[in-house]
Parts: sequence; C-alpha cells; structure tokens
Amino acid sequence: MAAILVVDDQASARSTLALLLKKRGHRVMQADGVTTAAHLLAEEAVDLVITDLRMPDGSGLDVLRSAKTRRPSADIILLTAYAGWESAKEAMPLGALDYFEKGREPAELFERVDRALAEQALRRDGHGLRRPGVDRDGFPAIIAGSAPMRRMLDLVARVAPTDATVLIQGESGTGKELIARAIHSASRRAGRPLVALNCGALPEPLLESELFGHAKGAFTGASTSKKGLFEEADGGTVFLDEVGEMAPALQVKLLRALQDGEVRPVGSNQPITVDARVVSATNQDLEGLMRQGRFREDVFYRLNVIALTVPPLRERCDDIPALALHFLDRFNHQQERALGLDAEALARLAAYAWPGNVRELEPRSSAW
Repeated sequence: MAAILVVDDQASARSTLALLLKKRGHRVMQADGVTTAAHLLAEEAVDLVITDLRMPDGSGLDVLRSAKTRRPSADIILLTAYAGWESAKEAMPLGALDYFEKGREPAELFERVDRALAEQALRRDGHGLRRPGVDRDGFPAIIAGSAPMRRMLDLVARVAPTDATVLIQGESGTGKELIARAIHSASRRAGRPLVALNCGALPEPLLESELFGHAKGAFTGASTSKKGLFEEADGGTVFLDEVGEMAPALQVKLLRALQDGEVRPVGSNQPITVDARVVSATNQDLEGLMRQGRFREDVFYRLNVIALTVPPLRERCDDIPALALHFLDRFNHQQERALGLDAEALARLAAYAWPGNVRELEPRSSAW
C-alpha cells in the first residue's frame, strides 16, 4: 500500500480519482490547492503526488517544488486538461516523473502509478538505483563529454520514460535522429517499433499515404490496402524528421493523430485508433514558420511539449577529439586500415568550425 496525495481544485475530479486509488489498496490524501498540499506534504509521509496543473492558488509546478523540498523521494505525476501543455518543459527538469492528459483512460494513469511505485520499491531494496538505460551514462551510442551535451542528456534521461511528445531542434548534422533513438530505447516502448520518416523526402500525397496508410483503390496503383507508419509503430514511437517540411493541409491530419490517437487511411472513412509516441525533429525555426502561415500553431504546441536542442559541434569542442577517434576506429575496422591521429591533428580538428557538424566530421569511405 502506498501513500498518495491527490491535488485538484475540482472536488468531483479529485474525489473520483481518490476513490479509484483507494479501491486499488492505496492510502489517499486529498488537497484542494497548492497551500493545502504544502501543509500535507510537511506533515504526512507521501510516496506519490498526482496534481492538477492549473489551480486558483498556484500551479502544479508549485506543488512539485514543495514536494521536492519536503518529500524528495516522492514521485510526481502532473495532470493537465490543456492541449500542448508547454509547462511540461519546466516540469521535467524540476523532477516531474510524468504527465497525463485528463480525459484519457484511467487505466493508463494507474499503469503509470503502478510503474512508479514498483521503481520506488526497487530503490528501497537497494536495486535499480537508476532506471536501467535512462541515466545519462546509459546512452553508449552518444559521445557526450562536453557540458552542453551532458546537460541535454540529463533532460533526455528525464523525458525518455514518459510518453511526452518531444521536439528535437538543432542544425543539420548534429545528430537529432540519434537523440530520438536514445529516447525510444530508454522508454517503456523500447520493445516496440521505432518508425522513422523524413517529411521533406516525399511529396505531400505520398507522405500522407506513408504516414496514415491507404485503402485498396484509393488511387491509381493502390491494388491493395497498406498500413501507415502510425499503425506500424502502434505501441512504439514515430520519429518525424524535418517536420517543418510538412504541408499545412497534412498538418491538420497529423493533429488528429496527436490529439485523438486516430488516423484515417487515404481513401477510407473509417478511423483507426493507434498508440504511438511522437518524437519530431527540425533544423528550421518553426515559430518563424508559424508567423509566415506555413506551420500551424496548434500542431506546433502539440509537438513542442518537451523541447530539446542539440548543440552544434562548434559549441561542444571538447567532444571533437573523442568523436574523431571514434569515427576513425570504426573506419579502420570497416576498411581494414590502421590510420591514426596525432595531437596536432586533433588540435586542428578541435579548432575548426564544422559548419556541417558531426555529419561533416564523420569520414566517408569514398573520400579515402
């Protein structure tokens, strides 16, 4: 049995959730706002806090800060009825475990509660002091000795176990897809597919078919029905690279998938329910595209729940020698060569601006 604090200014919602948690065997306390929650946290042992985001006397972030001060071992799940929930960007670095949108199935919330309490039990027993594969040292494919990269991976480690939608920003060649794969591999969806698509590589009609599938006879050449990537990734993750290239008309259909978990194949009137986390990436200024009318505001806020920025290589010079040696070792192995880099060569590499970022640094066999 766990001690759970439910914080919500709406009495009916608070009481219903508390009753359901009690039926699952937990001891439940209720608070109607930030002030009452702070008093209870000071007086009562609490294992888990489930708090609304918006309340008359403050926000769920205030409850989070109070919990981290008074009950640092407690986990916090924030509830929100607000689509896009930009405050999640503040909550994750502050130590929130997860967020959950009101109106979704309670069973999903209880699954997250059970998982959080199970991890707490492991920590108390001296096992699982870090979630496997989720601490910043648990991303072996990412070379990150520099301060900017380690700060970013700290946030990746917090975000990965949640279902939060993530927007990865950064210049071309910085390794945005590598970060997306790290998020998926450290999530509860790791055993399910990660499906990636470059939104700038296909014309709009083909991109729609790839994303959402099509029915037999939907267009010339559609001799059979075809699943889209959202269906293929059911239970897993969809990675939308260069999402800023998506046409506004197609963004409307993406919004339905993000908001309702439904896709409609081309040529079909029957929606299909899917459960896929969306991680997207762009090297463009999406807010600038919004001002130009080229990117929808509602889609942006749905994608930008958690924003990660991958620093350019010129801002992580400390990583250049390690990256260069890593790529050279791999090249030597593939090409059966024995090339090396001396100290002067490494210093010159570190001094170069690398406008093409990590992609420019990586050697290609055709160049040798």
